[in-house]
Amino acid sequence: MTEKKGYFAHSTAVIDEGCTIGEGTKIWHFSHVMSNCRIGENCNIGQNVVVSPEVVLGNNVKVQNNVSIYTGVTCEDDVFLGPSMVFTNITNPRSAVVRRGSYERTVVKRGASIGANATIVCGHDIGEFAFIGAGTVITKTVAPYALVVGNPGRQIGWMSEYGHRLHFDENGLATCPESKEQYALKDGLVRKI
Repeated sequence: MTEKKGYFAHSTAVIDEGCTIGEGTKIWHFSHVMSNCRIGENCNIGQNVVVSPEVVLGNNVKVQNNVSIYTGVTCEDDVFLGPSMVFTNITNPRSAVVRRGSYERTVVKRGASIGANATIVCGHDIGEFAFIGAGTVITKTVAPYALVVGNPGRQIGWMSEYGHRLHFDENGLATCPESKEQYALKDGLVRKI
């Protein structure tokens, strides 16, 4: 492992010119951070990860092994990307048709978690603290705090900021069993009280 300007990169990692990488970030074996990426502080980029040009990762983003983050993706602070999950950036790819420059944007909001082997179809944002189950295929925008599973992804509940399923009473109130923080469900949306 080598230290470069406040971050660590394994000797097998490739970091292209023009990247900004925050202090305390670690980039592990065989990962490729491509040109003009912005990676925040205290991130962890696992083994065999591809971060395509112009991707933006906030602070404290955890990227597990074998993840592909393509151009057009922004992950805000405290996002978790599980092993082998993938983003797309073109909805109608064809090998013989060049669509470079037509990439669709996807934003993963603060605190969201995306499980192993999930696929995020481009153009569909993931709300704050949403929880995407392993193997899920996201084909539409995900609300904050939503718990989404399956193929295609469907919402089956709500999650707390600590990653616990929320159970709402008849008044639309729930308490996280770990943090004891309270949440309110109103008009189909959850907010922390």
